Amino acid sequence: MSRFSTRFVFAAAALLTATSVQAADFSEGSTAKEWGLYGEEKAMFSGKVVDIMCELSGNCADNCGDGRRNLGVVRDADNALVMVLKNAQSAFNGATADLLPFCNKAVDVDGVMIGDDEDSPSRFYMVQKIRAKGDAEWTKANKWTKDWAKKNPDAKGKGPWFRRDPRVLKQLAAEGHFGLGVEFDQQYLKDNE
Repeated sequence: MSRFSTRFVFAAAALLTATSVQAADFSEGSTAKEWGLYGEEKAMFSGKVVDIMCELSGNCADNCGDGRRNLGVVRDADNALVMVLKNAQSAFNGATADLLPFCNKAVDVDGVMIGDDEDSPSRFYMVQKIRAKGDAEWTKANKWTKDWAKKNPDAKGKGPWFRRDPRVLKQLAAEGHFGLGVEFDQQYLKDNE
């Protein structure tokens, strides 16, 4: 079996078995803030930060893709690949900026697991704090908007970041707010004044 297919088989098996092992209680010692979301559970665990694409397919990039790929944590307790899709900020920002400094390193994470085993076999994780495994000090997982502001110094202003993001504004100018073209947006506004 090739390296790619072997890694894929093991990763797929880990994902398929993740549902049953995710039922384990990882809430002990967690100080995560609950959000009141369906199927939410506090979860603190140790693992290794990985590039999800690399882990699943063998398509690996230097430094976990330098922020261009989604990152996850392979949990020590059960070898499950935990999809870390959100950081601690109230805006729905990803967690890559917070996880990237720990690429391929052992970490402790504290946050909230989202999803109900019966209704949603694929669950995801919202990391709120992270630290190198065994360190005493936690780092809050809230880097995304700070990193965005550094990358977009000309987009300063009030309100949510996405209302000023050059990429979002470019897409809106080309496709409109509904993704059906600017003409559709104009007609919709005219029809619904």
